[in-house]
Amino acid sequence: MQEGASDAQIQQVIDRLVAGGFNVHRSTGESHTVLGAVGVHRDFDHRDFELLDGVREVMRITQPFKLASRQFKPEGTIINLGRGVLIGGNDVVVAAGPCSVESHDQIHSIAESVAKAGAKILRGGAFKPRTSPYAFQGMGEEGLKLMKEAAEKFNLFTVSEVMDPSQVKMMGGYVDIFQVGARNMQNYHLLRALGEVRKPVLLKRGMSATMEELLLSAEYILAGGNYEVILCERGIRTFETYTRNTFDIAAIPVIKKLSHLPMFGDPSHGTGRRDKVPPMARAAVAAGADGLLIEVHNDPDHALSDGAQSLDPSQFAQLMNELRIIAPAIGRKIA
Repeated sequence: MQEGASDAQIQQVIDRLVAGGFNVHRSTGESHTVLGAVGVHRDFDHRDFELLDGVREVMRITQPFKLASRQFKPEGTIINLGRGVLIGGNDVVVAAGPCSVESHDQIHSIAESVAKAGAKILRGGAFKPRTSPYAFQGMGEEGLKLMKEAAEKFNLFTVSEVMDPSQVKMMGGYVDIFQVGARNMQNYHLLRALGEVRKPVLLKRGMSATMEELLLSAEYILAGGNYEVILCERGIRTFETYTRNTFDIAAIPVIKKLSHLPMFGDPSHGTGRRDKVPPMARAAVAAGADGLLIEVHNDPDHALSDGAQSLDPSQFAQLMNELRIIAPAIGRKIA
């Protein structure tokens, strides 16, 4: 729409699009409004809409991901968690915590240390999709309660993985951000359920997924009406064996050019090795990541899951100090 188009003009266009069988998604930016009309109509003539009052131009979005496309929202999406924490803006936001919530003392100790070091979000798994059925599967709802209690005590937000649509309602009372793990990136029933909630969703790239497949998974959530999606590069499976996965740092600038959605990096899963997490975290920030997901444990050697890739509190504090030096070099700062 033209800059300064009235609400009546915008509504007229929306009504015409709906009457034509399109689903309409509105994005209001600082200078103008973009209306995303989703649907396939062979007899559609864009000139019919270019003549309507208030319309500046009509463009066809050629990528299969329409709502996730940078064309739909050129200025980029900024997600406001509250208390001054913005994801997708100038700040780089760090989420840190254990792979799994294990006990009251464990999660409180970790929450205190990561908050002191500068993290804004407490991450922790309550439901763990493990490769082996005999591995620790998480504490479930009790773990969520402990994590929320610790987060509130130290003024942190929470993010935890949801595995099934039936968990969404229950988890909504404990988490500020729903996390979709790599194994569930193409769980379309779950993605549709998360499209109906009004809380941010952190969507991890599948271990064998292309960038386009990641954006199409995000499209499911956006098409449901939930526009607060955070993408996350967590490493892909390749033939290399010296790291758990291959952390695809190139995906960060590529996806940020293709999409308006914020992009996180997860160097913990991306490498699977504690000594490789700091250099990859530094590289992710330099590449333009809007945030990081870092695994931190107060006693990594005795962690019930993924201790080998977890930093201890002192290592995490050192990493945060390094990131505060790197971020200004690219015109950003650590939140």
